Amino acid sequence: MSLAPTQWRQVALITAGAAAVFAALRLLPTGSDLSHMDFRTDPKSGQAIEFCDPANPQFIPVVAVRSPVTMSVTPGAPAIVRLRTANGKPLRPEDLLVTHTERLHLLIIDPTLRDYQHVHPQPAGPPGEWRFDFAPRLTGAYRIFADFTPAATGRGLYASADMAATGEPAAVATTASPGREAVRAGHHFALTTAPAVPRAAQPITLRFEIARADGGAVALQPVMGALAHLVAFDQARSGFAHLHPVEPAAGEKSDAAKPVLDFKLTIPRAGRFTVWAQVNLDGRETFVPFGIEVAE
Repeated sequence: MSLAPTQWRQVALITAGAAAVFAALRLLPTGSDLSHMDFRTDPKSGQAIEFCDPANPQFIPVVAVRSPVTMSVTPGAPAIVRLRTANGKPLRPEDLLVTHTERLHLLIIDPTLRDYQHVHPQPAGPPGEWRFDFAPRLTGAYRIFADFTPAATGRGLYASADMAATGEPAAVATTASPGREAVRAGHHFALTTAPAVPRAAQPITLRFEIARADGGAVALQPVMGALAHLVAFDQARSGFAHLHPVEPAAGEKSDAAKPVLDFKLTIPRAGRFTVWAQVNLDGRETFVPFGIEVAE
């Protein structure tokens, strides 16, 4: 069916109006002087890190690939992290979006994967400089992964750096790998996988369960905008996966006495992985490690 001349004029006016609105929005200031081009790497320099798609969470090999953001860390009280684009521009607060209540997340892990801490640096000093408090439990070269979202791209990006730390001597700490169950702060925690034997390059569902030892209701409260966070590391600390719970189906209610949260993940290769859970139990943050083996 063809349109009448009057209808064609209406369509043309609507299209022109939409284009004008789009152009006007593109001219509005975002607060950031950085553009999408500031977060591109030279393809001749080797493999570049891909922007993360939150709808398809995967293990990100941060160390092995090139990030368009350089990162350095200076230990101290407080410690200092510096972030710059590949062309030397500093990353300021206005250059980063707030994701999960913060602009910048640091995921800090020791060589044995036994001490994991999640901190949020605050901008201080020269542009591109952020400061944070960090109390290591063990001695060794801690690896720090930065997790952030540039305002210019709107997609998650990562960088990493190592920092020497002095805490409890490593020889005193047990090197036993964590299992699928743990008890912390009067609560029982469990992590199961579907399929039961997770395989490389195939989607995995991680099911995280919490129960109080006395059978009472679990006072589970949001932490960084979610009821729990899972972070997976490989033995070599070559990267990580930062996971958030899958939204429950419409009408589905959680059991207050035994909350169950599902997480989706794809791991590209086989090996042993340590998965740290972070939850807020009645106002107190608790970290719990689990171990999973991914088959070929």
